[in-house]
Amino acid sequence: MEGDVLSGFGDRHNVDGKLLQGFQKSFVDVQDILDQNRLLINEINQNHESKQPDNLSRNVGLIKELNNNIRRVASLYGDLSHSFARSVDASSEGESSGTLKSDGKANQKRFRSG
Repeated sequence: MEGDVLSGFGDRHNVDGKLLQGFQKSFVDVQDILDQNRLLINEINQNHESKQPDNLSRNVGLIKELNNNIRRVASLYGDLSHSFARSVDASSEGESSGTLKSDGKANQKRFRSG
């Protein structure tokens, strides 16, 4: 019985580690895009201040790239939010599956509507 508990902990630890690695990768991706956006904004500002027709025309493409990057960041944050909500739901289901709490009282399984 004790072996089952420990093996379950190991599996959960492994899943948590993979989940954290996924979160970390997404945050790094977001930061890379935000760094790129900072450079784009600086270039857009310089082009605008120069008031040269070629530079102002170039801003159209830069602003489109900036908007696409913002959409990518929003999508990554949406994916992160969804993954986090799933992990919290899975964690709370695992903790409330009819096991005994440390105070000896039964933990009732919760069901979520929706």
